[in-house]
Amino acid sequence: MPRRPAILIMVMVAIFTCVTLAISNTDKNSYDELYRQVQLFADTLAIIQTDYVNEPKPKDLIYGALRGMLIALDPYSQFMDPDTYNELKVDTQGKFGGIGVEITIKDGLLTIITPIEDTPAWNAGLKSGDIIVKINGDLTRDLALTEAVKRMRGKPGEELTLSVLRESVKKILEFKIVRAVIKIKDIKEARILENGTAYIRLVEFRENTPENLNASLERLSKMGMKALILDLRNNPGGLLESAVKVTGKFIPKGKLIVYTKSRKITQNTEFISDVADPITKLPIVVLINEGSASGSEIVAAALQDYKRATIVGTKSFGKGSVQTVIPLSDGSALRLTTSKYFTPLGNEIHEKGVIPDIIIETEAKINKDQKILEENGFKEPAFKGPVIFDYKTDKQILRALEVLKTPRAIKSSPAK
Repeated sequence: MPRRPAILIMVMVAIFTCVTLAISNTDKNSYDELYRQVQLFADTLAIIQTDYVNEPKPKDLIYGALRGMLIALDPYSQFMDPDTYNELKVDTQGKFGGIGVEITIKDGLLTIITPIEDTPAWNAGLKSGDIIVKINGDLTRDLALTEAVKRMRGKPGEELTLSVLRESVKKILEFKIVRAVIKIKDIKEARILENGTAYIRLVEFRENTPENLNASLERLSKMGMKALILDLRNNPGGLLESAVKVTGKFIPKGKLIVYTKSRKITQNTEFISDVADPITKLPIVVLINEGSASGSEIVAAALQDYKRATIVGTKSFGKGSVQTVIPLSDGSALRLTTSKYFTPLGNEIHEKGVIPDIIIETEAKINKDQKILEENGFKEPAFKGPVIFDYKTDKQILRALEVLKTPRAIKSSPAK
């Protein structure tokens, strides 16, 4: 029994030390309010230590409190215990099986940003906006984002079952998906469609994307490229530096592309175009949809702000916050939202998205049998095999072609 008060005193000393350090960097007027709230925490901790039916471990209590504290901030902030933090550090090392889907927490629900084309998730028929209710039969409620990612990974060849709520059919759909080693090709299509109008489909911003884009543009230029459709639909983002370089390819050198804003002025960052030979006269239409997020939103917003391109499609996802990983003394870490992205004209991207200049709704082409499956519970994959590219059935591409036939319309496109 004497040991509990001693442990509690040590914990409280640590807490008040941290509070004092925090107060030294914030408004002194907040001291009283912060002290009262910490006192409430201390009282609760003391009651649990002395009255809970089983003697709890102080570390479990503190870790649990920290998890709750970070979850209360936003869907992207998180407390990571040492094991979770170590997994994050080796996230891009080695081979692991996955299904090829970008996810987030939206309105408290585990939500698909977009399935990545030609991956098991895409071929199974998962869609942007689908809400993952269960992973292998376990409910996802209150599940941290990194934990959800971990559960969906596994050995290539192993089967994963997802129970998904799709708003369009108002039903829970069950998907059985076989994990695979995910290999993503950043540029899926690069071709001339008609009348010198080129089309490039960019599905993710990776390390070599700027070089791959340059190579595609050079090849298309030799084929007579007179205008460009840059398709960023279902592009979940990727490397910020690559998105910045892609944007810089189409605007003059020295222009602001995106900037971050945080509570601390010293943490604000500006990203300026520095491409030596930008293409500034080529008419461009950028396609976006609800699966376009993060890096693709940065590209679309910058080109829109500078009236360098007409944006066609539907409103983008709205993921524009920056998370910083802060290691802690015991090997754990905080993943903390520290700033947000803003467009050159000062528009916030996070939770607002990019609004197209021309809104064109489109629906996936689902055959009659697949539609019946959805209406009756949908237990089978919606798509099998790679998607055949046919731009003449794509309303948004057809609208982009119309826009590019009237270059003056591009110059007069309003900046949002």
